[in-house]
Amino acid sequence: MKIAVCEVNKAFKQQQVLKQISLTIDSGRIFCLLGASGSGKTTLLRIMMGAISTDGGSVTIGGTTVPNRQLLSAMGYMPQNEALYEDLSVWQNLKFFAGLHRLNRKKFEADAEALLQIIDMAACKNKLIRDCSGGMKKRISLAVALIHKPKLLLLDEPTVGVDPVLRRKIWLYLRQLRNEGTTILVTTHVMDEVTQCDDAALLRNGHIIAKDTVKNLIDQTPDGNIEELFFIDTQSESEESSC
Repeated sequence: MKIAVCEVNKAFKQQQVLKQISLTIDSGRIFCLLGASGSGKTTLLRIMMGAISTDGGSVTIGGTTVPNRQLLSAMGYMPQNEALYEDLSVWQNLKFFAGLHRLNRKKFEADAEALLQIIDMAACKNKLIRDCSGGMKKRISLAVALIHKPKLLLLDEPTVGVDPVLRRKIWLYLRQLRNEGTTILVTTHVMDEVTQCDDAALLRNGHIIAKDTVKNLIDQTPDGNIEELFFIDTQSESEESSC
């Protein structure tokens, strides 16, 4: 599902969070929104799924203007803060969210078991959410976002608090989904994670300061470290302001 963001603005209490954001995310790609906390990544994600409105500009997904209730069935959203039911078990949470999408029971059970293997939670499926660690809740939230096999995945810092071995396993699975045609948008502030993606946009203070394929962005840096692009842009801004 192709995403087109055109000149989007958003402010909260007179603080401008997003400023003239325009970008295109092609179908069947893993796209990374890279930036520090407070750069506007989560706000942009929430606008894309229709949870909050823009102050100007537009977002279309698959040619349909957001917000649109019908689009939600094709989306999987993993928020930065886990939205799980604490008094239900891991399995019961998956079953509840699968029910919202009216999944066939047998298909749900097979898909849920497979997802629990991927997130390394198969042995803990009867554990109550309130007894799970923060890292476990993060993994369960990812499974919830994936349970209905969406065509578009919006993942807000999906691997924070996940150990390196499992993080690698998750990225392998995300690339598998990409190869099957799923469009995946990931936010992160971890610089090395951008190399797992096809394309990226760098956000700072509500602005996109660079966007391209990950390969092209890396080629613009002196040492192959994409983080350098933030410093290059800061330096150019300082030079302009001193003129």
